Amino acid sequence: MAAESGTQARSQTLSRGIRLLEILASADGNLTIAELTAALDVHRSVAYRLLRTLEDHNLVTRDATGRFAPGAGLAALSAGVARDLQVIALPMLNDAANELGMTCILAVMLDTGEAVTLSTAMPRQSVAAVSYRPGHRHPISSGAPGKAILMSMPESSWPPNLSLETRADIEAARERGYAMSSGEVVPSLTSLAVPLILPGQPPASVAAIHLGFSRPEAEIAAVLAAAAQEVRRSYGLT
Repeated sequence: MAAESGTQARSQTLSRGIRLLEILASADGNLTIAELTAALDVHRSVAYRLLRTLEDHNLVTRDATGRFAPGAGLAALSAGVARDLQVIALPMLNDAANELGMTCILAVMLDTGEAVTLSTAMPRQSVAAVSYRPGHRHPISSGAPGKAILMSMPESSWPPNLSLETRADIEAARERGYAMSSGEVVPSLTSLAVPLILPGQPPASVAAIHLGFSRPEAEIAAVLAAAAQEVRRSYGLT
């Protein structure tokens, strides 16, 4: 019997379930069934069955209004993802967040050409701390965390569809040593990021995210660069 093609061998139901989790992880807030149905482009009954199954496994939860959000079960699944990097980087992220009074994140590059937030740290004291979930994904070419990752990579490894404007932004980031963005991923949020390259780990970056920066960009970049360097030292690198 002829072997199944790659398309035939895939599970559409599993693919849709994974896509639902990706949509929820990337959302800025909890989503209604209507919003998820539209994002997934399926009939409401299909989306509802998927959500009920994910709820059974604690991968999705509902708030008091019936809106859906990532469930606590995802934490158990994600615990082993780049575990060493998460454990090593978190104290440095916490120190940077408290020094800057801003939310700091560790982002890594996925094979899909996206940047995903691996860890987050919020400052103990801040007038307007920004909540930013681990698992948040966006195109690698958008936002400072993604551009900081690209600035550490050769152009031959960049996505082929980068616009001339984005290429110019990355080149400018290389010259000054850090990437900047405003409103590219989440409206009203500004981010600044520096690259973090470690052997055996995906390309990464350390970023600060806030409503606006009251400190000079170079000062913020210096704090983030020091955090990235501490992570490298923890790996025995200079």
